[in-house]
Amino acid sequence: MITARAAATFDPVGRSVATARAFVRDTLQGWGYADVVDDAVVLTSELVTNAVIHAGTAADVLCLRTDDGVRVEVADRYPEREIPIQSTGPRLANHDSENGRGLLLCAALATRWGVEYSPTRKQVWFQLDLRERPVGTRSAGPVLPVDLLPTTDGRVRVAVVQIDRGAAITSWNEDAEQLFGYGAEQVVGKPLGDLAAWPHTPGIGTGIAEALLLSRWEGSYGIRDTNGRVVPVYASHLRVRDTNGEPSTVCLLVRDHERAVLQTPQRTPVSDGGGENRSRDPFEVFIGSPAPDDLDGLLQRTVERARDMLDGDSAFLLLATDDETELEVRATTGLPSARQRFARVPVEAGTGRYGSARMPAVHDDLAAVPGAVPLLNGTGMRSVVTVPLKVEGRLTGSLGVAAEAPGRYSNEEALRLQFAADRIALAVESARLGELERLRRGSLSFLVEASDLLAGTLDRDQTLALMAQMTVPTLATWCAVYTIADQSSEPYLSYVLHEDEDRIDGLKALLSRIDPPDPVPTPGARVWPAPADAAHQAALRVSKRELGLTSTPLSSGIGSTLATASAVGGETVVLPLVARNRVIGMLTLGKPSDDHFRQEILELAEDLSRRAALALDNARLYSERMAISQSLQRSLLPPGLPQIPGVEVEVIYRAAGEGNEVGGDFYDLFPIRDGAYGFAIGDVCGTGPEAAAVTGLARHALRLLAREGFGGPAVLERLNAAILDEGARSRFLTLLYGEMWPQEDGSAILKVVCAGHPLPLRLRQDGTVSPAAEPQPLLGVMDDLELYEQTITLDPGDVLLCVTDGVTERREGTRMLGDDGLIDVLTTCTGLTAGAVAARVLRAVERFAAEPASDDMAILAMRLQEPLNGV
Repeated sequence: MITARAAATFDPVGRSVATARAFVRDTLQGWGYADVVDDAVVLTSELVTNAVIHAGTAADVLCLRTDDGVRVEVADRYPEREIPIQSTGPRLANHDSENGRGLLLCAALATRWGVEYSPTRKQVWFQLDLRERPVGTRSAGPVLPVDLLPTTDGRVRVAVVQIDRGAAITSWNEDAEQLFGYGAEQVVGKPLGDLAAWPHTPGIGTGIAEALLLSRWEGSYGIRDTNGRVVPVYASHLRVRDTNGEPSTVCLLVRDHERAVLQTPQRTPVSDGGGENRSRDPFEVFIGSPAPDDLDGLLQRTVERARDMLDGDSAFLLLATDDETELEVRATTGLPSARQRFARVPVEAGTGRYGSARMPAVHDDLAAVPGAVPLLNGTGMRSVVTVPLKVEGRLTGSLGVAAEAPGRYSNEEALRLQFAADRIALAVESARLGELERLRRGSLSFLVEASDLLAGTLDRDQTLALMAQMTVPTLATWCAVYTIADQSSEPYLSYVLHEDEDRIDGLKALLSRIDPPDPVPTPGARVWPAPADAAHQAALRVSKRELGLTSTPLSSGIGSTLATASAVGGETVVLPLVARNRVIGMLTLGKPSDDHFRQEILELAEDLSRRAALALDNARLYSERMAISQSLQRSLLPPGLPQIPGVEVEVIYRAAGEGNEVGGDFYDLFPIRDGAYGFAIGDVCGTGPEAAAVTGLARHALRLLAREGFGGPAVLERLNAAILDEGARSRFLTLLYGEMWPQEDGSAILKVVCAGHPLPLRLRQDGTVSPAAEPQPLLGVMDDLELYEQTITLDPGDVLLCVTDGVTERREGTRMLGDDGLIDVLTTCTGLTAGAVAARVLRAVERFAAEPASDDMAILAMRLQEPLNGV
């Protein structure tokens, strides 16, 4: 039965694919279907790409929520384009063909899928079913003497919080108010996720949404109180159904150090039939709980029960890598787990031959065989028993229990532990493979979106910011990007990001005080201990100062230094940014604790670093070429406008095209000799760099020829010859050229030649407008030109307006501004300054049409000033 639906339509443009992915992701996460989000996003991406890119039509996406899963339908409006389907499923015309790849993904990932045709549309749909979640088990603890009961510091408060099926809080008791500071009226109706500080490792573990859907769940997390602090809590979630049949979740929460109040006992006494109690094998209680897809919980409970079963001081569980050459620490108890988590040790290592991980082994005294179990080095453990986890004869992991006293274990304990390990090996391996598959699918979706984001910008600073924001907090707690300008330059710290913004400045200051990592081109991540060492040294100086052992002043406050040390004190890795066979920088990832980065995260970071390096290098090349282009373009513009006595001058210039500062239109105003000034405004056929090249030729030739004493017709005739000499690169040119002689009485004499250009307009003080020249042939077309100049006199207060055809040919549909429209605008400018006249003309052009101008445009306004008080 369909319980909810969401639909959207996406235009046939490339960016719609990313938008469709975001729509499906947000929709499914809002429904609480996190288990199938990554698969749905990948399939939607393929099907929408087929619609908007290959079919070239809009794509209609419909998400349907059902009781047991989700159905997504993607339709396009091109039914004539057949889908390559045969009886055995989708086919490819050849291995290099793109046809049918989206359907191959549907066949591989979806529970069900299909194709439907109608006269106007073609629809591909897929169904993803949710995995069933097993019901948790119950257990009871033994009767304990009073002195063995756990202790508390004062009254134990148990917060009772009830959550509805939408994850919103419906009930909040008095103890919850005392623990976290919120009154019921402040939190009822809000999602629990708004208050929960949930520990999360990308791609694994159980999130808050999943925990609320389980029939029962136990574990630790945090709740933010009214002061913004995180209160560590231990919680027990129980899913129930009310009298109306609606599901809800009851959450019992206590402070984390009081977890014994809620925590399921580790050992369960049972009767052996003779009236005596014996300890049940913890694995009897454990099998089937927790849910198989929660690998972290599965492994942690495994080591806790293994330790209890053999009455040990610590226990550990390692999982084998895919090639079985290394073992990765995944869960420990009684050991410094934060320092060991995700660490890797070779299967064949140490003098004790860790190859014994393939067989049960007992070490009576590790002091006699140093290095036999590298994980226990420096922990104080003396005796240990280890057994392999095997599935179908293949090593999948190792389980061990250790004690501080020597000689604690014998072959009998090894057999008991091996028996338990055999019972859980298949469940652990199944959960591990499920986790790995989810992580890989999540990685695919992550890299697809990262590639889209990085490809969407050519700005260097924005690329650096995207690199950091994609890694924090998804892959690491903090990130720093170093860049290298060239092979002779040192790495430079370019960008720093921490998931806690308050720690960015301190982190940046600490990294600035240490030498950057070496720019090694070797692929893959390598550990960089310098930040952690520097952080530890800073924390040590603070401690000595507080104890009065040193008087050395610190560069920052004690609180800031300790916060920075805690933020950087964990493992730090460096990945090279290599593009076009050159190291252009380093991507640095760090953790606050001593957790190691898991290998899958490092592989994902390596894939991201390759994409980011290419995007960063493309941004660098684009910036360099833009700088060169802008420098060359600026050289084509006049360096500045001269001050002409008694004449106001205003120029407005707009070049068409993004990133262009100079196009086919140009202007110039320059002194020729004492008392004489030349001015020009022209338009080269076309736009862009080719037109700009002729612009440069024209502007420089005009200045040179005018200053050699040639008159207007001679200047233009010689320029015409120079343009024709360009051969295939020549372009015809319209040009208005004139020379001005300001007079002592405030007037000015002008000699003008208008070669195919829009005529200059003269605005008199009485408001009349008239052309100030006659049209003549344009340049760059004929060899023999016979041009002549016209002489006019401008009176004080008169305005001479010169424009290019980007003004007069401004269009809105079939309407055009034209010469008459420009005259109408100019008649309203009586008494205005030259700047105001140019601004009014520009405003009229912009308002004439809603669309941006597609042609270059230049406006040159000159106004003769009126004498003050008759002077």
